[in-house]
Parts: sequence; C-alpha cells; structure tokens
Amino acid sequence: IQQSRLATKPSCGIGRDRTCTVALEGVNTELFGQHVAGIGARLHNEWTFVGGSRAIIKPKLRSFIPHKKGPGVYASWWANSQIASSVFTLGTAAVLPFYTLMVVAPKAELTKKSMESSIPYVVLGLLYTYLLYLSWTPDTIRLMFASQYWLPELTGIAEMFSNELTLASAWIHLLTIDLFAARQIFHDGLENEVETRHSVSLCLLFCPVGIISHVITKSLSESARKTKPRVH
Repeated sequence: IQQSRLATKPSCGIGRDRTCTVALEGVNTELFGQHVAGIGARLHNEWTFVGGSRAIIKPKLRSFIPHKKGPGVYASWWANSQIASSVFTLGTAAVLPFYTLMVVAPKAELTKKSMESSIPYVVLGLLYTYLLYLSWTPDTIRLMFASQYWLPELTGIAEMFSNELTLASAWIHLLTIDLFAARQIFHDGLENEVETRHSVSLCLLFCPVGIISHVITKSLSESARKTKPRVH
C-alpha cells in the first residue's frame, strides 16, 4: 500500500460523554496497484465518568476506483497489435492479384507487364521497414545472436517472434521473398516454354517446394523435348 499524504480532520463534541473524533484520510492512495480514493480511518477518543478515556480506530473506505498503472503502456500495446494485424492483412491481400494473374492468365500482356514492375516489392519493403522500426528494441540483436559464437538460436528467435509486430514483419518478409521467387519461376517458364502455374501456386505458401517443383518440371520438359522425334 502506498500513501502520499495524510490528512486529519478533528471533530469534538461536549457533553456528559465527551467524544473527540479525528479522521485520518489518505490521499492519492494505491492498494495493490489500484487507485483508492478516500481510504483512511477515524480515531475516536471517548471519555466518560465511568470508564475513563479510550481510543477507538474505525477504518473508513469511501470509494474504490480501479486504476491500472501506466495506461499509456496498455494503449501502446493495443495500438501496436492493431497495426500488426492491419499490415498483415494488407500485405497478404496485396500479393494475391499477382499470383492470380500468373496462374489464370500466364501469357496475357497484363500479367507480363505486372510481373515486370518493381512497385509491389517497393510497397512490401516499406511495410517491412515500418514494422521493423516499430518492433526494434535494444534486445533484438541479443535475441537474434543469442549464442556465444554470435549465431542465431531457436530459443532466442522464438522469444523475439512472441512480439506481434516482429511476427508481422517476418510474414511481410516471407511474402516479399515468395513473390520474387514466383516471378523468377514465371519468367523462366515463359522463356523456356515450361508450365509454371503449379509451381507458382506452391510459392505462395511453400516457396522452397515451389522452387523444387519448377526445377523438376523444367527437367522433365527438357527431357521430353529431347526424346520427342523430329518431324522432317
């Protein structure tokens, strides 16, 4: 319990039984991290001809107002959570049209022009930089290179990703790399006349699998061309 100031309010009555009351009131009091208004006690000094003088302390609690410490911290946490959720949704929605064009209309001029543009990577890069700025703390480097040899450790990375902003930035990072890999596969498929729709689709969520899929597909396509008899 913390108490910043003590106020006294004496009140005495005169009569056959003389009573003197002193109110002890705490101002700006906190009880277990909660704000309490008007907590204190009343000290009754009663004197009678028969019993003499005696003091009685009666606790008094006028009102109890819950008040959490550091409201700015909770507000900041809520704001950061909302930002992380919004950027997560925005980044996911931003890449879907490009995957749709590569899968539905891979040979259309609109798809080719869209995949030659650097705008989606710039937008995703800015979103990633913004989240990285918000999530960066003095402990970030320590968590990334937690071992004594300055190498990443799984426990440190897991602790770092417990922050929603950091997790959202990692998701934007993955979306950017996955889209870039899908574009490379798309362009390589057009150049070598290889089917890429299945590999591009896999890059959306399983980028390494999509790359492996394209390598296998390209190898099989080239083998099929070599074994195909030529018509003279």
